[in-house]
Amino acid sequence: MALDAVMVRVAADELDSALKGARVEKIYMPSRDEAVFSIRTRESRKTLFLSARSGTARAHLTEEEFEYPAVPPAFCMLLRKHLIGARFTSVETVEGDRVMLFRFEALNEMGEKVYPMISAEMMGRYSNLVLVSTEGIILDAVKRIDSTQSDLREVYPGTEFTVPPMPDKLSFLRDSDEDIINAVRKSSRNVSGALLQNVSGLSPLLCREAALEVDDKTGDELNDADALLLLEGLRRIRRAVDDPERRRFTIVYDGEKPAEYSFIELKQYKGLRDVSFSTASEMFDSFYSSRDRMERMRVRSQDLTRQVKQLIDRNIRKQAARQEELADTSRAESRKLYGELLTANLHAFKKGDREVRVLNYYTGEECVIPLDVTKGPNENAQKYYKDYRKLHTAASVLQRLLVEGEEEAEYFRQVQYEIELASTEEEFLDIRKELRDGGYLKGFKYKDKGRRRTDPYFYYRTDSGLEVIVGKNNAANDRLSLKIADGKDVWLHVKGAAGSHVILRCDGIWPDDESLTQACCIAAYHSSIRGSSQIPVDYTEARRVRKAPGARTGMVTYTNQKTAFVTPSEEEIERLRTGKNGRKV
Repeated sequence: MALDAVMVRVAADELDSALKGARVEKIYMPSRDEAVFSIRTRESRKTLFLSARSGTARAHLTEEEFEYPAVPPAFCMLLRKHLIGARFTSVETVEGDRVMLFRFEALNEMGEKVYPMISAEMMGRYSNLVLVSTEGIILDAVKRIDSTQSDLREVYPGTEFTVPPMPDKLSFLRDSDEDIINAVRKSSRNVSGALLQNVSGLSPLLCREAALEVDDKTGDELNDADALLLLEGLRRIRRAVDDPERRRFTIVYDGEKPAEYSFIELKQYKGLRDVSFSTASEMFDSFYSSRDRMERMRVRSQDLTRQVKQLIDRNIRKQAARQEELADTSRAESRKLYGELLTANLHAFKKGDREVRVLNYYTGEECVIPLDVTKGPNENAQKYYKDYRKLHTAASVLQRLLVEGEEEAEYFRQVQYEIELASTEEEFLDIRKELRDGGYLKGFKYKDKGRRRTDPYFYYRTDSGLEVIVGKNNAANDRLSLKIADGKDVWLHVKGAAGSHVILRCDGIWPDDESLTQACCIAAYHSSIRGSSQIPVDYTEARRVRKAPGARTGMVTYTNQKTAFVTPSEEEIERLRTGKNGRKV
């Protein structure tokens, strides 16, 4: 990517002009290494986005809407404490490095003016957001770095703030083009490689762009004419840095995938489609927004998946222990038999005997029964009866617990499917709330107030015009099946696997075969086995669906079902998809 010191300088110039004098109204953190500032200028409200995520670190204004966690990270609370109500005074850069310094003017608790700063460091895996006090002391950072992690620079609360150390190279923003060309001509590498080796501030992309006309030569092969071509390439970049009118913010696409971006026209990608933008912020928004959204969802999905896997593993261990205990209860009948035989032969032994030999009148064979030497004949008999009752009761309880364990395992499989289906922060929060309410997650705090609610259903319409509604999560499944559905609607669910509840609305009239088949395909598609063929789907009238007492969220029973076998096509499913208003999407 092309986020080098030159691109950072261009973006900082744009932000300095847009933010100067703006006031910070709200601060959020959609993830642990991203911060969002809602700011107010004289003309309008704007949103500043800062990212310290490795590979996508950047700073720009954005139009994207974010999902925020219910509980803000500690660093977010610290930013709010020091920066809510503060005014931007300037946005500066560290010459030759990918660092923006956002400076503010604010009032402290005593009403005195203070000048905090955020250092947005966009340096790959070393990217960071650092909050610095007026005195130049680090208040905190997204990524703390102590002396055990780095000998060059500590980033830790209470230490003095210093800028990242600079490489021992010429600076494109400080040194002259002539000095740069002289350094290149001493190198045996190809020209773009020589630029990258000797000059800081230029990405490989801009090095290739500057050397486009002469990159088939090594630096020490350049003649005077070649040097002039390289000089013109460097000046083209420099003119765009110095003159906003010469900038052309561009994204180059490889097919539909954005490949590179820059603030100049990228001539090295002739033949590929490019798109121009009026500002660096618009370009960053377009390039990174979908990628970042997917990454945030991936991280949240992995975290929740890990927690559910732990619950599944615990369920497996509990079930195995119960099976082992149940096998042990097979001794119950022998305990009962010993009790009966001892009661019938109390005269045959006395207290102190270690065993007794009696006739088993069920088989006609001699039976040896161990005895407790401290107990009398009747006490030994009653002990075996007591052991029998305990084992019999344990067997009954264990069988019930095994059934409950299987139901719990089925529920966890359904939750795993929900996680795969979830695509927004709100949907992940709903799953966490469901697990917390079920007693499976401890310490998760959930705030419903102020949350933006999205529709928890998918909508489709069959070719004959019948509406199909699909639940996105267990809570939505319960509402759909037990409250929204009319008793004569058709209820559908994939057989023997996790999946969404599906309702085919048919106004009391049994649907035609084509609509029923399409609804079955939709139910099969919204299941954990969507990629299979000949997927079994159960369907019945919605009035045949019941909620068993004590059943978990989304778990129902149904009767009078029939089963269809279908193979869903993603293209066909998307063709039938509509919005809530019934319009095709």
